[in-house]
Amino acid sequence: MAPGLMEAVAPTAPPPVPDLDRMRRERTQRVRDAMRRKGIDALILLGNTNVTYATGVVWPLADGGRAGFERPVAVVVADDESPHLFSPIREDDRLRAHLPRDHVHGPAYLDFDEGVRDFVAALRGLIRADAVIVMDEWTHAMQREQTLLFASEPVDGGRVMSSVKLLKTPDEVSCMREGLRITEQGMAEVQARIAPGVRQTELTATFLRTIFDAGADANVLDPIWQVMPTRVEDGPWTTTGDLACPLLSTERKLEEGDVLWVDTGISYGGYHSDFGRTWIVGREPSDRQQAQYRRWREISDAVTSVLHDGVTAAELTAVARELYDGEQPWMAHFYLGHGLGLDSAEAPYVGTDLGDDYDRGLVLAAGTVVVIEPIVWDEGHGGYRSENVFVVTDDGCVNLTDYSYAPHGD
Repeated sequence: MAPGLMEAVAPTAPPPVPDLDRMRRERTQRVRDAMRRKGIDALILLGNTNVTYATGVVWPLADGGRAGFERPVAVVVADDESPHLFSPIREDDRLRAHLPRDHVHGPAYLDFDEGVRDFVAALRGLIRADAVIVMDEWTHAMQREQTLLFASEPVDGGRVMSSVKLLKTPDEVSCMREGLRITEQGMAEVQARIAPGVRQTELTATFLRTIFDAGADANVLDPIWQVMPTRVEDGPWTTTGDLACPLLSTERKLEEGDVLWVDTGISYGGYHSDFGRTWIVGREPSDRQQAQYRRWREISDAVTSVLHDGVTAAELTAVARELYDGEQPWMAHFYLGHGLGLDSAEAPYVGTDLGDDYDRGLVLAAGTVVVIEPIVWDEGHGGYRSENVFVVTDDGCVNLTDYSYAPHGD
């Protein structure tokens, strides 16, 4: 198993309905177990998804102009079963439901020197003076005042959180499966509306209405309905010389024959979905477009046929390249695959610009959730792209995506 991965293999049979209380307890326990293994007394978390993982709290998305100053902050103490949460939305009952009342505190304004000093004063009542403290992120004010928190150079707590978040519990997988179901419900509504004359923004409105009616927390990736050119040079210039994708949706009206590369994701219970398909406006695929799809399907099926506990990322990329004439069937600025969970894209990353040596050292374990998203590009004739979400098992993988490839296939 690769360094940094959890030793225990997570079961991969998700329950029909997630037990959210059990999921929160198990996640917090994983964090505390990792802290004990590494000799950490207190873990301070600023990263939004790290705070969610440790505390079980999912909060409304904030205005980007305020998010940096009013961020939730978590403090996990190794010998305390419940984490502490410092939050500007303390009055929200969703915060109190999962944490003891005395573990929910007012906001910590860590972008300001005074705010850091106030936070340190609050910590003195929570942890002992000689505690080993680790953090996942920093502000400039915390850097200036770091001697108040650390006697020596601080350790990167982001690595601790990456390791515990990597393998998903059955309840986490169940949450993700429900998020995917909601996403696919929204996409079915949209696909039924695809026709010449419909605006991209109208498709977005249909999608958003459907997912929120179905119980989504948020739309975490503005829906992409990108009309793809037939040649790379017909699209916007890029620093890599590759396709410009994804591009934001506009009020452009769809035209017959447009090839749409579709991409989006939502949040359910804090967990993100990921959806990708290729649609054609107002007509059936041509023979050449069907051939693109069949080649994409061959690559995708070959990659997932070797996706199992213990496979390296390099093995997956080698299979994909072999079926694509030695080239990489994914965009230079993206990857063949990426992890999914509380972030839309998280570890592990398969086929990145970190290179083959990195991929050879990256081992995927049972309980990992990974999105496989190759592309097939046929210069002068456009291309095909789709993506599916898989959970890795001991002897293979399970596809969590349950959406057809129409109009190209079932």
